[in-house]
Amino acid sequence: MTSRRPLLALRSAAALLAAGSLLVTLADGLDARPTALAFGVLVAVGELIRPGARLGPDPATPHLTASHGAQGTTGSGLREAAPLGAAGALSYALLGEHAGQPTHHGVAQVVCVVAAAALLGSVPRLARGQGPVLDHLVRRILAVGFTAVCFQPLYHRGFFDGWSGPAYALLLLALLVLTVLCDAVVAAALAHSATGWPFGPLLRDELRAVPGIGSAVCATGAVMALAVAVVGLWALPVFSVPLLLTQLSLRRYAAVRATYRQTIASLARATEIAGYTPAGHARRVAALGQAVGRDLGLPEAELTVLEYAALMHDIGQLSLVDPVPAGATADLPAAEQRRIALLGGAVVRRTGAGPQVAAVVERQADPYPEQPVAARIVRVVNAYEEKVRDAGPGGPLTALEELRLGTGGAYAPEVVEALARVLGNRGGGGQGPGPGAGGRRAGLSDLGRGWVTHG
Repeated sequence: MTSRRPLLALRSAAALLAAGSLLVTLADGLDARPTALAFGVLVAVGELIRPGARLGPDPATPHLTASHGAQGTTGSGLREAAPLGAAGALSYALLGEHAGQPTHHGVAQVVCVVAAAALLGSVPRLARGQGPVLDHLVRRILAVGFTAVCFQPLYHRGFFDGWSGPAYALLLLALLVLTVLCDAVVAAALAHSATGWPFGPLLRDELRAVPGIGSAVCATGAVMALAVAVVGLWALPVFSVPLLLTQLSLRRYAAVRATYRQTIASLARATEIAGYTPAGHARRVAALGQAVGRDLGLPEAELTVLEYAALMHDIGQLSLVDPVPAGATADLPAAEQRRIALLGGAVVRRTGAGPQVAAVVERQADPYPEQPVAARIVRVVNAYEEKVRDAGPGGPLTALEELRLGTGGAYAPEVVEALARVLGNRGGGGQGPGPGAGGRRAGLSDLGRGWVTHG
């Protein structure tokens, strides 16, 4: 059941912080304009060159990427798509001196400059419709506001006068690490509110990215603040170069991942084009399978393997002389299912999709106690999609009951129950009928038809 309250609360907090900071800055005036302009340009450039999002829903997972937002567009591990902008924003929040002279800008000016620069850098993306920008701005404003509130008032009141050398550097790093951790919580909360996926796995994926690009952002932000305090604004271009090169590499990596995903999606359509499976079957299995994987708490790396395996789970049928009627393999004899699965695994290994993906495809027909979790999900979701495809109004409930009856050996019980939860949650959308049997049946029926007919 998706709750919009955290989403609205975070967006409202960011909006109030930005609006209040703008009013205070307009009233007090902009202090040290060259410094504010330099950091503003750095943040804007970082936003301009961050990897572009996919235009529209991913053809492989149409039900998922449209709602997941920035998370879904960058893929696993690219949690901070604009590290240069993040480092520049955080270093400005931690700036206490400029070329040996104390600064006098406060929290309001920091938030105002960063918010304006981030918004300016996001204008081309908004014009081209390249994915969601609002939640990215919310994260940036809340993160820099948190850092500035923790540092600026205390610094101007002399609380850090006794800190110098390595101790002061460690203090800045500690504040940045705390900021990155809080930002991970905000990012997970935004994704949970927007998609309804479990908060725990989303937070775990965010935290796993912290030692990677998060550590680079923290280190660069602290070094920039310390260097500008000593040598002035000339330090910004010098210390921006390593993170700029990293961000350009992230752009290329994101482009490669997008091309690779499109290639996998194109391979998955081979069975449809050849007439072995119905149109959109692989995409529906991949979309529903990822939703079930999210419900079960799979980490993002395993979700990617699950997505690719689900897209290509029927590719072994291309080796058959006589096509299976309607591509429905769930009701075939177990030996024939395993033969088709092994043929599919052999094809997948030749595509370069990776041994983990091939193993899931090969083992989707094994008894569920011997299967990896991804293979269990593919088997259950594929069977559900086949059973409900041509059914009437009661098809989703009938299909689920058949799957439950098969949990003795063919289908994993925990996966079947996760599928029922996903169908019920998406069908009810968090509203409508109560928890009674009638409400659940109505939600399942409506949603089951939605999954099957989409695409």
